[in-house]
Order: sequence, then structure tokens, then C-alpha cells
Amino acid sequence: MALKNLNEYLSLIPVVRQCPGGSLWSSYDEEGDVLYVNFRESVPATDSELTDDDIILRYDGDDLVGITILHASKR
Repeated sequence: MALKNLNEYLSLIPVVRQCPGGSLWSSYDEEGDVLYVNFRESVPATDSELTDDDIILRYDGDDLVGITILHASKR
């Protein structure tokens, strides 16, 4: 089975390489229109910050461990 959007996925390589720890996990909640991006596997956040453009930055201490993008389909 051919992947239709292969070039779009390949364009993510520079983004993933620059992620904290060089890792990236993501999931999309279609019903809530929320994109979850994690830079570490299974790390709970100890703090979070909501930006002016409805993005939640999640931290473990001083380390950014993920972002939550609200209204993802409208971006």
C-alpha cells in the first residue's frame, strides 16, 4: 500500500531532529479538535502554560515535554 502523503511525512524529519531529545509522539483527537505532541514517552507534566494562541506548553520541571494544540484543524 502506497502512502499518499509520504513527502509530507518526510518534511517532518528536520522538525523531529530538532525536538527536545530527538523524539516526537503525536495523536489527534478529532472530536475535540486537539493535537497532542509529546517529546518524551509517558512523562507526566508537572506544570503547564497556556499561550495567547490556545497552545498549552507542558513541562516536567524546566524541561518542555509536550505541547497541546487546541482548535488544531483551524491552523
